[in-house]
Amino acid sequence: MSVFKNVIVYRIEASWSPSLTGAEEALAEQRFVPCGPSQEKSAGWTEPRGQDHGPLVESVGGQWLLEFMIEAKTLPGSVVRRKVDERCAQIEATTGRKPGKKEKRDLKEDITHELLPMAFTRHARIAVWIDPNERRLVINASNAARADEVVTSLVKALEGFAVTQINTQIEPATAMSGWLSSQEPPAGFTIDRECELKATDESKSVVRYAKHALDIEEVRQHIADGKRPTRLAMTWEDRVSFELSETMQLRKIVFLEGTDGAQDGKKEDNFDADAAIATGELGEMVPALLEALGGEAAFTAAVAEPAQPAAGAATGASATTEADAEDAPF
Repeated sequence: MSVFKNVIVYRIEASWSPSLTGAEEALAEQRFVPCGPSQEKSAGWTEPRGQDHGPLVESVGGQWLLEFMIEAKTLPGSVVRRKVDERCAQIEATTGRKPGKKEKRDLKEDITHELLPMAFTRHARIAVWIDPNERRLVINASNAARADEVVTSLVKALEGFAVTQINTQIEPATAMSGWLSSQEPPAGFTIDRECELKATDESKSVVRYAKHALDIEEVRQHIADGKRPTRLAMTWEDRVSFELSETMQLRKIVFLEGTDGAQDGKKEDNFDADAAIATGELGEMVPALLEALGGEAAFTAAVAEPAQPAAGAATGASATTEADAEDAPF
C-alpha cells in the first residue's frame, strides 16, 4: 500500500450507498492494464496489497483501501524534434520542396508512434482511502489534477458516487495568519518551524522559512504588511506532523514515533497495521483540524467532470525570498 504523505480530503455526498461487493465489481471494469506498444498512457485500479488477482478494495477495520495506477510513456522532445528535422531534410533532398506545417505535424505524430515502443515508462501509485461511515474520501496526491483523475474514475465506476472537496468556514490562510500573529495555535496543535508567506500585490513575492523559529517579530510584520500564509507546518497531539496549505491540502504527513503500531520510528511491514495507523490517526486529526477551521462550509458542486490537464522549500536556518513554484502533475 502506498503511504499517505500528501492528501486531499473530500466529502462523499449522500447520493452514494456503500457496498463493498458492488464497489469491487464496478472497479474491476476499470482494472489497470499496462500500456500497449503504441499507447502513451494507461490508468486504472490495481490491488492495494500488491498481490496479483487480489481484491481491488481492501476493508481494514471498516475502512476501504484502494490503489490507482498510472503508467505513462515519456519521449524526450529533443529526440522527436531531431527525427522530424531529419525526415524533413530527406523530403527536401528527394523532392526539392520543404514540408509545410501540416505535413510536419503528421510527421511528428508518425515518429511519436514509431518511438513509443522504445520509450521509457513511468509509474505512479496513488493510495485512496474511503471511510464509508464518515463519508470521507482521502486521496494521496500532491496536486489537484492527479486527484481529479482518481475522482473521475470513481464517479464513472460507482453508481451515485459524488464528492466535494472539503471547504471550511474559516479559510486556511486566514486561520494560519491568526495563529502566526498571536502564536496561539488551536487546541491540540503546535506550530512547527516551516512556513511560506506570499504577497497579494503585483509583486507576488514569497518568503519561506525552513527549520526556523516562527515566533518572531519578522513573521508578524510580514503578515501585517499583507503577506498571507500559503503553507504552515504543524503537529497534532505529538502524533502526526503535517503541512497545511491554503487550499486545504495536507502535505508532508509523518506519523510520529510513539503512535500505536510504530516502534523505533518504523512501522511494521504489514498492510493491515499500516492501514490501521494511517486511517486511525488521520481519522482523528482531520476532524480536529476542521473544527479548528470553524467546521465545514456548505457543499459546492460535485466533482464529477473529467479532469483537465493542468500545469504543474528551501532549507536552512534563515528565511529566503524567491518566486513561487507549483507542484507539477505526473
